[in-house]
Amino acid sequence: MDGLFDVVAGCFSRDAQVNAETAHRFGVSEGRCYPSLDALMSAEKANLDAVCVLTPTPGHAGTVIDLLQRGFNVVCEKALATSFGEGQSIQVSLAQTGQKLMTTFNYVGYPMVREAQALISEGMIGEVQQIYCEMPQESFARKDTNPQDWRRNDYAIPCVSLDLGVHVCHLTQFLLGGDDFAILSAWEGTFGRVNGVIDTVSATALHSERVLVNWMWGKAALGHTNGLKFRVFGDEGALEWSQDVPDILFSVNENGVRSRLERGQHGLRVASQPRYNRFKAGHPAGFVEAFANIYDDFHRELSLDSESAAASPFSASVAVNGLKILSRIHEIAKSAQ
Repeated sequence: MDGLFDVVAGCFSRDAQVNAETAHRFGVSEGRCYPSLDALMSAEKANLDAVCVLTPTPGHAGTVIDLLQRGFNVVCEKALATSFGEGQSIQVSLAQTGQKLMTTFNYVGYPMVREAQALISEGMIGEVQQIYCEMPQESFARKDTNPQDWRRNDYAIPCVSLDLGVHVCHLTQFLLGGDDFAILSAWEGTFGRVNGVIDTVSATALHSERVLVNWMWGKAALGHTNGLKFRVFGDEGALEWSQDVPDILFSVNENGVRSRLERGQHGLRVASQPRYNRFKAGHPAGFVEAFANIYDDFHRELSLDSESAAASPFSASVAVNGLKILSRIHEIAKSAQ
């Protein structure tokens, strides 16, 4: 979207026809469309700035490790892996190879989410006391539900947590900073139409021993195609944001007066920057632009040294810590049943 990357090679599908058609659609020459990952790695070493891993989650760990060990930087779709152990194995390969790895947690690409993070870090709502973050969806509750086969299975971490929970945990980490979460309670269950898999998770935690954290995510919430939302309460104010209206952030002061902040308006800390305003205020940006914002971040990180890139909110350490949190939630939920 911003002209920072070109798609120049790829293996787009196991189906030869789909592979060729996709390459043509992206303007990739026939000679750089490969039938397998191994063929791509053999032919393209030293030719690419990064390889994007966009396969289903169960195949991520092996693919990412292969790419790192063959000398490629990697951009991986969330979730980075299906277990905390797989995530640790990826970190070992990352340390051994010195390559860079970024994970696409796209929701923190929304300008007003970044505005909220800036307001919190500057102390504009005082000391944070509580955060509520939820992501209800309806995909397993509708009569026409037909999820992909890999989403009909649970792994070391339930698939609903790999799909949705990673976003809720990452968004909370992004807003509050740090990775110190002590899980207080957790519950997992099934309410939808896909038998044999967990589709709803609820958990509470303490962040840095002082902030009460309430999380919920699930796929059995009729009426919500994507209900991602957060509310942050401090002792001097509050913030509220919803993915349904991503250009708007509501701010409340210590007297309870509610204000509406909108992307592009004067006086914002972050969201008035040109990079977040491809369209002027009043012309809503959205999901695709959020992806573009994080790929803008990735472009910047590829020019940094590995130590600087490791401090990114998209780094392997952040992604793996999220898997650790989700793994702990699953353990506590199982023990409570």
